[in-house]
Amino acid sequence: MDILSKAKSIVSQYEDIMKQMVDPENVLNQEKIAALAKEKSNLEETFELSKSYVSLKKQLQELSELKNDKEYEDLVKEESEDLLQKILEVENKLTKILISDDPNDNKNAIIEIRAGTGGDEAGLFASDLLRMYSRYAENNSLKINMMDIHETGVGGLKSATFSVEGPKAYGRFKYEGGVHRVQRIPKTESGGRVHTSAATVAVLPEVETAEVEINDSDIKVDTYRASGAGGQHVNKTESAIRLTHIPSGLVVTCQDESSQHKNKASAMKVLRARLFSLEQEKLNKDRDEMRKSLVSTGDRSAKIRTYNFPQGRITDHRINYTTHKLQVTLEGDIDHLLEQLKLAEDSAQIE
Repeated sequence: MDILSKAKSIVSQYEDIMKQMVDPENVLNQEKIAALAKEKSNLEETFELSKSYVSLKKQLQELSELKNDKEYEDLVKEESEDLLQKILEVENKLTKILISDDPNDNKNAIIEIRAGTGGDEAGLFASDLLRMYSRYAENNSLKINMMDIHETGVGGLKSATFSVEGPKAYGRFKYEGGVHRVQRIPKTESGGRVHTSAATVAVLPEVETAEVEINDSDIKVDTYRASGAGGQHVNKTESAIRLTHIPSGLVVTCQDESSQHKNKASAMKVLRARLFSLEQEKLNKDRDEMRKSLVSTGDRSAKIRTYNFPQGRITDHRINYTTHKLQVTLEGDIDHLLEQLKLAEDSAQIE
């Protein structure tokens, strides 16, 4: 990581936010100002350290230009040593923040689980993942709001979309995106053979309205009757919503709320998150540090983890981490996995 380049980038980013906050075009836009104020607040400490770091490096550069002048030799040596010590202190603080401070970490998360290859067994595994994440959220005082769910006839899931609200919700769940593979004997298998099935998980940061602008003219809205459990209301009211974002081709459905208005609001949250994710992927393609990252790759087809029931084993393929805590993990204790992934992420960024 080039700390000086990163520090200069942060200073520039902070100054740009300050300019936007006094821009006459933004002053009357409360949502925009609130989003900018939040961004400014999140960046405050990093900005102060970055500004100090850039200044100290500049002073050191100016001193080095005098090193060949015999008259100032002793003074240059003494002051250089003092500056280098200050630079090291600031650099250590800044590095610690940079490797742990993803600006999206504090956002709520939107999670989509879909059954992959493996028929009914894949649907049952998708249901297991939903239960695992629900338990984890509950144990960490995070709130889950179901947005859209499609069940199978055998108690599994075709898909589920839900939001997770609370401190560092996205930061906690962001490493879960990708293909989760399970190896076990299905309940429907009479021969006792181990089958391999899969489910895909997408984890998106929930974004403010001001962060992603969507024109009404770019959206096609369809309503339909919700399917599944729900009593008379489900059968008689067209409360389910399907949004199609024409420029990108993205389609979002939402049917879990009781009213059309609530479903549309939930669907818009998911659409904004997906559009934001697409934009982040474009930005990240040209950043060297993101190539080493475990997250933000946008590759939902990457196999990240295998849950092997016959051996009671879980392997995370991104970091070659294996544990035999299969049952407790599926009951919601995923901290041991997240801690290992965080350590690997930090190490990759430091390198």
